Amino acid sequence: MILVGITSSDTKDDVLKLSKKLLALRVFEDMTQPAGTTTKWYGKPWAKSIVDIEGEILSVSQFTLYGTLKKGTKPDFHKAAKGAEAKNLYDTLLEELRKGLGQDNVKDGEFGAMMDVALVNDGPVTLVWDTLDNTL
Repeated sequence: MILVGITSSDTKDDVLKLSKKLLALRVFEDMTQPAGTTTKWYGKPWAKSIVDIEGEILSVSQFTLYGTLKKGTKPDFHKAAKGAEAKNLYDTLLEELRKGLGQDNVKDGEFGAMMDVALVNDGPVTLVWDTLDNTL
């Protein structure tokens, strides 16, 4: 599952960079290799990408990732891209991911809708990456 927040300064180039990173990111185990560690891995960690394992992606648009709490007592979402602009970039991301994984292997919900999404983390890792932040 990926939670995707699009900010008002994001461009198509940022989306292309993100899709390339997501498809190449090695976050899965290689089950054909021993773990080589005493922690609870079943295969060699950090060895396979989503493309390598022929996996699937559930993509959820999440403008609230750009919410701030700097002022007052309400969250402020002014850094999030607005409706049509965000949807165009989000659709471009989905299109690029589907090119890399196949049409049926990338699922998404309804953009801008109130959705109930359940996530069970199987492992100790959640990654946050901002295409504009070169320190991550």
